[in-house]
Amino acid sequence: MAIIVLIEEWFFPKHYCHTRLRIAVIRFRNIERMAPPVLKVSDLAKTFGDVTSVDRISFEIASGEILGLLGANGAGKTTVINMILGIVTPTGGAIDVFGKELIASRIEILRRMNFCSTYTQLPGNLRVWQNLKVFGQIYKVPKLSRRIDEVLEMLEISHLKNRVSGELSAGESTRLNLCKALLNRPELLLLDEPTASLDPDIADKVRKVVNRIRDEEGTTILYTSHNMRDVEEVCDRIAFMHKGNILFTGTSEETLQHFDEESLEDVFIQVARGGNIEMDEKRSNEGGSQA
Repeated sequence: MAIIVLIEEWFFPKHYCHTRLRIAVIRFRNIERMAPPVLKVSDLAKTFGDVTSVDRISFEIASGEILGLLGANGAGKTTVINMILGIVTPTGGAIDVFGKELIASRIEILRRMNFCSTYTQLPGNLRVWQNLKVFGQIYKVPKLSRRIDEVLEMLEISHLKNRVSGELSAGESTRLNLCKALLNRPELLLLDEPTASLDPDIADKVRKVVNRIRDEEGTTILYTSHNMRDVEEVCDRIAFMHKGNILFTGTSEETLQHFDEESLEDVFIQVARGGNIEMDEKRSNEGGSQA
């Protein structure tokens, strides 16, 4: 990916380099999708007592792809992420990451991954740089001090380096979590509502950072959000969840066509309120659903 960036910047004028670059990146991703998926989820299920949180779902994410996992609160998204992280044990099904079974190779896999959630806080008694140093040492990040400065600058919080983490605002804490998630240059990154507590300006900058690390480093990303602008600007494909099931997987355009709506926000509302669910279940039974 870096080679493509250098070629584009060298040969094409800046006023249309971005367009040429995006074309090259798209072609590169199409080639990458011919390779084995970075993440493969097969018939994944999780029940808590009599409650089915995830109901035998399957999906794949290709190398360098961003898949948006969408759905209302309680749809099962967080449970899916926790199973991919190995925090929650599946009731059934399989998770393969980097071509390896998660259960058999969890530690090896997690070294090549990272995770960020708006709702997970780092130790509040440590300073920003101390938190990043601890996690950097866990991941054995080379040239750690330099890498800490890089991620702080990337998320525009270098000025907070010596602040006590517990004194940060919600938006600052979210960006610190993102810094932590980028420290080890993860090959697979799980982002759980990374812009939920951010103002529109900072949210836009975070989306640009997400696209940048994917384009420059080929990072594969599973992205959850209730912000449809996030989804439109960041995700290559979308998987819509409802009551533990994936109703449909496709691009934004394919999703709008499938649900016969004009915007992703309208699709989200339709799914959250249960609209069109019976039709999708019927299509699935007939083999017509792409879920």
